[in-house]
Amino acid sequence: MTAATATTADTFRPALHYAARNTWLNDPNGLIFHDGVYHLYYQNNPLDNVWGNMSWGHATSPDLITWTEHPVAISCDEDEDIFSGSIVFDRDNTSGFGTDSAPPLVAVYTSAFKPGSAHHGVQAQSLAYSRDGGYTWTKHSANPVLNRGSAEFRDPKVIRYTGNTGSYWVMVAVEATDFQVVLYKSEDLKSWELLSTFGPANATGGVWECPDLFLLPVDGDPENLKWVLTVNLNPGGPNNGSAGQYFVGDFDGTTFTSATTVTEGLQDPARLGEYQWLDWGRDYYAAVSFSDAPSNRRLMIAWMNNWEYANQIPTSPWRSPMSLVREISLTTIEGEPRLAQQVAGDLTAWADPAATLRLETVGIVEGQHVLDGAAGSVQRIQVTILQGTADEFGLVVRGGETQGTRIGIRPAEGRIFVDRRHSGQTDFHESFASIDSAPIQTLDGSYQLTIYVDRCSVEVFAQGGQVTLTELIFPSATSTDVSLYAIGGAATAKDLRVTGYA
Repeated sequence: MTAATATTADTFRPALHYAARNTWLNDPNGLIFHDGVYHLYYQNNPLDNVWGNMSWGHATSPDLITWTEHPVAISCDEDEDIFSGSIVFDRDNTSGFGTDSAPPLVAVYTSAFKPGSAHHGVQAQSLAYSRDGGYTWTKHSANPVLNRGSAEFRDPKVIRYTGNTGSYWVMVAVEATDFQVVLYKSEDLKSWELLSTFGPANATGGVWECPDLFLLPVDGDPENLKWVLTVNLNPGGPNNGSAGQYFVGDFDGTTFTSATTVTEGLQDPARLGEYQWLDWGRDYYAAVSFSDAPSNRRLMIAWMNNWEYANQIPTSPWRSPMSLVREISLTTIEGEPRLAQQVAGDLTAWADPAATLRLETVGIVEGQHVLDGAAGSVQRIQVTILQGTADEFGLVVRGGETQGTRIGIRPAEGRIFVDRRHSGQTDFHESFASIDSAPIQTLDGSYQLTIYVDRCSVEVFAQGGQVTLTELIFPSATSTDVSLYAIGGAATAKDLRVTGYA
């Protein structure tokens, strides 16, 4: 379903997820909905399929499912690599880069200055502008516009703040190795003044990167709004490697105050599982949200990879996909506001009626049982499982004679896990084969799962998206079985629906 899917016979190229045609990509950047189109920019090496030559790649979509790749948007040059950042629609032409009748898009990005540059060794924030809706870009002649003299100051997310203190631009960036979010204010996107800092707090097991700051209603109540600050970190995730965490609280136009901080300062390793994670899997990193999404939806996408093995995953000539776009919301769980996530794009038009199965009730006796009529390599699986007497139960997807990715629940431990040790190719890096788990609680004695399976990934949404795990897998093309299993007793699957996608 990407524009590039027909260019190779590569069995790992995703059908539901965006991947560049024949190059490397990593962090999503500059996400914006503008003139009826979703723009996905991203860290891209236009010359190779490993990290390097960092520039901004570009793809667009009308529906968050079908993506069209465009030429590189903002290119590195002899002075700078173009690291992560964001894009705003400068409606009032505060920057002067457009006109009142034709306001510009403005990209705020990190310049990583190279040897030979007057700013060599520094990371600072720079601007580029577009007058044609985001397809061609011009770098600001007076870059950088914000320079702290730091080698680790990066990843600016810019939002428009309106409140008691006025209306102005706010930049949320990081001092990566200080585990600190820094907030700045500007009237024109060119001159910036420091507002405040946040952190260190909660997880600090790796550098902080790619922050975001936005408002969400709690339980859909427009009178109860909370600010959410997301911060990605590498390494230091709950199951090792790259991950993202979040804090819920308030922002008064100057200072973000967290109401969900577990530990101040450097992390307590024994409490890692108590922190709030965007995703518990190994392959959901650099998650940021779209600006100006319609109907005030908060839509987020992440790089579906992990820096532990990112350059070694067995795909060619492309390397690294994006996650599915998710709509995120705040819901009250045990009296606390927590994020819930659902896939945002509508896949109805892509469903294959010949690859659809629905079963009202399936008894799961001890052992593993292949479901007739459920095989597929690109599908959505929805099921509610009742525990019964089993110690462990769940599904195996992309199964074959010796392969399969196990998605299981152990109620006594209160854990859900993805076991990809036998998922296919795993020997390309010593840390890839893994069992990755997350805490889970029953909902009225049941476990609700929605699983998106693609040619190189699984994305698991449990309990209405309260818990998610995202994992790359590299199975054989012939490993397509779906199984139910139980260990130590029996369980029951209710309302099982398997939808295949053409």
